[in-house]
Amino acid sequence: MIDLKTLPVTVDDVMDAAELLDGVIETTPIEQSRALGRMTGSDVYFKCENLQRAGSFKVRGAYVRMAKLSEEEKARGVVAASAGNHAQGVAVAAARLGIKARIYMPLGVALPKLAATRGHGAEVVLHGHNVDEALAEAQRFAEQSGAVFVHPFDNADIIAGQGTIGLEILDQIPNVDTIVMGVGGGGLLAGVATAVKARAKELGRDIRVIGVQAENAAAYPPSLAADALVPLKKVSTMADGIAVGRPGQLPFSIIRELVDDVVTVSEDALARALIFLLERSKLVVEPAGAVGVAALMEGVIENPGTTAVILSGGNIDPMLMLKVIQRGLYASGRFLSVRIMLDDRPGSLAKISRIIAESDANVTRVDHTRIGGSISMGDVAITIDIETKGHEHCELVLGSLRAEGFQPVVVH
Repeated sequence: MIDLKTLPVTVDDVMDAAELLDGVIETTPIEQSRALGRMTGSDVYFKCENLQRAGSFKVRGAYVRMAKLSEEEKARGVVAASAGNHAQGVAVAAARLGIKARIYMPLGVALPKLAATRGHGAEVVLHGHNVDEALAEAQRFAEQSGAVFVHPFDNADIIAGQGTIGLEILDQIPNVDTIVMGVGGGGLLAGVATAVKARAKELGRDIRVIGVQAENAAAYPPSLAADALVPLKKVSTMADGIAVGRPGQLPFSIIRELVDDVVTVSEDALARALIFLLERSKLVVEPAGAVGVAALMEGVIENPGTTAVILSGGNIDPMLMLKVIQRGLYASGRFLSVRIMLDDRPGSLAKISRIIAESDANVTRVDHTRIGGSISMGDVAITIDIETKGHEHCELVLGSLRAEGFQPVVVH
């Protein structure tokens, strides 16, 4: 068994971080989810970091990192790069500490995140088309200007700050068996594992720590299998907060020793989880913060027992939320879009509307066109969006249309 004191971040570092954060951050609430508990056959609790200052856990690590700077370093200012949560965390911490902050954000960043970062007092510079390009520019600025670069996850103080969530969970749910959270670069997972595994050892019991990644942005499973950092060639997920193509070296060195498993979930599972959190828990959570809920709903974590899921952030762009809700409804069988080719004559559309109504479904939109490469003269193509009540109801609607001679094609 590994000696926890030999790791680059220890529980003592996390406890020191908790002292620094006292009076600075919120001790976020724990909310029990009876609905998810019934699905999993266990007690499930949400650790609501979406209600943290600046809307995510990131302010914890950012503040600890910056509070430990020397006066000379603070005078030089700090620089960071982020598409959202880390930017806001650094901005809030810098304002609290009286440090000048310069944040690089990619072109096309969501306007609410841009406005929030500026609102916290940071100077924002838009650069590059993705976070990697913004990150490279921030590092160049640090080298040229002397400003202190605040990495989003690959730093011991950052990891220790994020680990304070683990201490809070153990105080709030002493009998916890499993702690689940999203993982991008790995700072949160490494920090929580450091704190929880040390405390579990003191208590003489086992507490599982499990990370979750979006399957199209999952660098940790292959890296852990190879016992080396394996960068991804492409990252594509709605969970922009964990869309990291290469694990951090420091978090990886901790995660490979302490974390019990890293699992993945699909985009559809993520969308369903966000719908669940909105409807059943009345919580606004960004996709990266919902991956743990998705993993439990999909059953990829076996025998979870009493479980704490860290909802790591709530900073979701309203336009993205609109798209995610629609995808979530579709994935849950509560939204159906079909395309049907018809003879262009009176009464055809009325007949389809009658069939849908008699199937107890509701039409929400109709698109009607006679023009297109695949549409013959005398034909018309209609696309109908339908509100349904689940997958079985979708099949009932489709079956009713086919029974009347129509050939509906589901539009994905």
